[in-house]
Amino acid sequence: MSILLQIKDIASRSHATLLQDAAGATALIVMLVVGLHLPSLT
Repeated sequence: MSILLQIKDIASRSHATLLQDAAGATALIVMLVVGLHLPSLT
């Protein structure tokens, strides 16, 4: 049970950075998908 409380505590303390991390991960995924599709566009 303490692990769940620790995760909740970490999430509540770093809410702004979690949003930035999610945006960064989304950008990396988009770049990966675009990069993988570039050879088929030529």
